Formats: sequence, C-alpha cells, structure tokens
Amino acid sequence: MKDHLVIFDTTLRDGEQSPGASMTKEEKIRIAKQLERLNVDVIEAGFPAASPGDFDSVQAVASVVKDSTICGLARAVANDIDRAGEAIKPANSGRIHTFIATSPIHMEKKLRMSPDEVVERAVWAVKRARNYTDNVEFSPEDAGRSEPDFLCRVIEAAIKAGATTINIPDTVGYNVPKQFGLLFRELLERIPNSDQAIFSAHCHNDLGLAVANSLAAVENGARQVECTINGLGERAGNTALEEIVMAVKTRQDIFDVDTRIRTQEILAASRLVSNITGFAVQPNKAIVGANAFAHESGIHQDGVLKHRETYEIMRAEDVGWSTNKMVMGKHSGRNAFKTRLEELGIEFETEQELNDAFGRFKELADRKHEIYDEDLQSLVTDNNIQRVENENYRLISLKVSTETGEDPQAEVTLWVKGQEVSALSYGSGVVDATFKAIESMVESGASLELYSVSNVTNGTDSMGETAVRLEKGGRIVNGQGSDTDIVTASAKAYINALNKLESETRAHPQTTV
Repeated sequence: MKDHLVIFDTTLRDGEQSPGASMTKEEKIRIAKQLERLNVDVIEAGFPAASPGDFDSVQAVASVVKDSTICGLARAVANDIDRAGEAIKPANSGRIHTFIATSPIHMEKKLRMSPDEVVERAVWAVKRARNYTDNVEFSPEDAGRSEPDFLCRVIEAAIKAGATTINIPDTVGYNVPKQFGLLFRELLERIPNSDQAIFSAHCHNDLGLAVANSLAAVENGARQVECTINGLGERAGNTALEEIVMAVKTRQDIFDVDTRIRTQEILAASRLVSNITGFAVQPNKAIVGANAFAHESGIHQDGVLKHRETYEIMRAEDVGWSTNKMVMGKHSGRNAFKTRLEELGIEFETEQELNDAFGRFKELADRKHEIYDEDLQSLVTDNNIQRVENENYRLISLKVSTETGEDPQAEVTLWVKGQEVSALSYGSGVVDATFKAIESMVESGASLELYSVSNVTNGTDSMGETAVRLEKGGRIVNGQGSDTDIVTASAKAYINALNKLESETRAHPQTTV
C-alpha cells in the first residue's frame, strides 16, 4: 500500500492574497463546495482574525462542508487563535494552523524576538490551539531560509506541545529542489519525535520551482502538500494543486504515495476559480490550459491518432476535459439542462436558482445556435456573480454606436440605489465610452487596474467573459461578466466590481501579517 499524500488546499486563504483575488463569502462557499467534490483533504478557508468578513466566511464554509477538514490560519497570538477556534467550531473536522517566523532575518527585523522567545511562543500557540481542536498544524514561517539546527529545536518543541502537522514553508520561493528535499530528510532524521507528526510542504513560485520543490519534499518524506487551484497566490503564486496531483498519479513509478483526489473534477475547479477571481488560465498551462491536450503538429496528430500514448502521458478525460461535448440549443428542455449541469458538477441550492438559470439559457439559445458545456458553465457563473450582497447598481439597458471617423459613444441606463439613471458618454472605443458613462453616474473615484476579455468557445457568436479590476483607497476588487455581446459583458463586469467595492469593507489578510 502506498502512503496517503494529504492535499491541503489554500486557494481561499493564500490564493486570496493575490491582489484582486478577494472573494465574497458566497464565492468562497461555491469554491469550497467544489473543493469538497474534488475530495480535497483539508481546505484552509481563510484567516479568521483578519476581519469580521473573513471570520464569517470561514465559519460559513465550516458549516456547509462536511467531507473535508476546515482549517483557519492564526498567528501565534491569542486573538488569532481564539478567532480561528470559534470560526471552525461548526466543522465536522476542524484544524487550526498557527505560525511564527523562524529565519534570522524575520526574527530580528520583523518579530524583534530572540530564538528562545520564538520557541516559547510557538509552544504556547500550539497549546492554546489545542484547547479548540486536537488537529493543530504548526508552521515555522520562512523555514526555507531558517537555520536547520534552530528548525529542529522549534519543531521538536511544537510536536511535544501537541502539533500533529508540521508545515515547512518556502515562504519567499527561495529554495531549489535538491536543497528543499534534503531539508526534509534532515529534519525527519534529526528530530526525535518527527514520527508523531505529518510533515508538509508549502512552496511559493517566485523562481518557478514551487511544484518541483514540493515534489522533492514528497520524495524525501513529506506527506502533505499545500497548494492552490491554478497555482493562485501572492506574487508569483503557489504550488498548483492540479500539477502536484497529476504528477503523483502519472509517475507512480517514482512516487511512493497516492492522493484521494477525484481528478475528473480538476477542470471544473480550475474554471470556477478563474471565473470568480478573474485570473485567466494561460492556454499553455499544464493540465488545465486550453492547449494542454491540443495537437497541431502533423507528426503529433498522426501519432496520437495511431496510439494516444505516443504524445499524451495523461487522458484528457481524467482531469475533466470531455471529448464528447453535449451541444444544447433552444429546443433543449429544462430536465436536459439540469441533467447536463449536474454532470458538469453544478448544483442549485433552490428551485428558483434553477429556474433563473434556465431562463438565461433560453435567452442565450435565441442568440446562439449551439450551446456547449463551456457556455453553460459561463452562463451559470454569470448568473451567480450578479447576486452581490447589498447590490447598489444594476444594468438596465445599453446602447452603443461607432462609425469610422467619429467618436464612439455609449448610452447607459442603470438602476442606481433605488432609481433609474441614464448617461451618454464618448470614448476611444465603445467599451471605454461605456465605462465612462457608468462612472459619470456612480462617481466611484476608483481607478481601472485591469480589463481583460476571453472567449468561452470558438466562433463569433461565442460567449465572451470579461474581468475588470478596480482599486480605491488601497482596496482592490475584481468584477466579472459574460455575454455573447462583449460590450454588454464588459458593462456587467464593471458594475459587478462597483457593487463589490461598496459592499462591506474588510481588511485583506496580507495586511495583518
């Protein structure tokens, strides 16, 4: 029997620390449910002490997810640990993840604590966390740049205090595979009570080595990997869950471990996270990129047609890609619509949600002859992102015109805080004119940080997905919209971002560390 490799997903915590990736409580719940379908072992749902909003999100995820362990992050301070303990209380299985920095530069410059004080605080934090759960994870932050002798000392003390998982983070993405692997081997061999805890790897991708470093750790005894969907994370990102899982699954001749991940749910998770955060997946991204299983070279095409394994080391179907996509249209019924969405891993909480989505499907079918799986996923996502808590703005109508030699113009009518308002503006293009018209009515004062467009399927009648990132007073929000008309999709995305900007303000987790 191979060892079980625990998959610890931190998309909702470390992934959310990407500027612009902040998620609402409802969005976190949707992602958490997909992670549960993926059969992720541990979901780090957030940093409860960061803000009331983050506390509520962790508590909500802990209330709805039944099959995965729900984890809350906490610094080694009383309030953090207590808030994490309260937030995970509703979970069937809860974990507190507490940390303190152990590298010389962090201890001296950031903590201003001596090594003895750090050890004492680590032990105290683990013991306090044990008051809430016997599932406690301890991380020596910046372990990748810490002195091995001191790491051995603090980890031994943390395990003795009751830590059941020891996470070794390469916090700044400084390590390389051979070095990181040997660190795990040294720690496991030198620490007397290392057999009483699971050792975990948490790597950042600053040098593009997060996955390689994590796999090196697994080869040298790590039995948990901390990762995110699509490698989402601050700076250059985190270890990509889909790459770790498929590397272990594909190379069973190398790795003496296996995961419990339902790999067929990987693509659905990737698309959901991409749609909610607005972080598009690059076409050549491993596993989940649009070109991951595409072959254009004649030699490659010939080889794959003769025998798939000549150029493919994985089956596209194993990660959720479908070779037989069901095409639906305006004659498709409600039951077929519901059934296909269930097959795609999309479920509705209420009958009204299903009816609303089916109505939008029928509207789309009148405009687009053939509707593919990707269209359905985008349609349902768009239906969900319109429901922003305390919605202040809603698009009523949009009229644009453009003519060679003339300035493009847009006439927009919005529902603004209880009343209908209209504005006409000119711009360098119809999208620019639309945004200016909206801004003239709402006067948000926000700056546009990002505007991106991607097509869902091929063809000029494809659903278009747009992402808009706004910044105001240091707060960054991401808005999404989709429609067969790209200008309408852009207006929806801008309005979605505005609604988020005016919803409850909460501190970004990164600002508290």
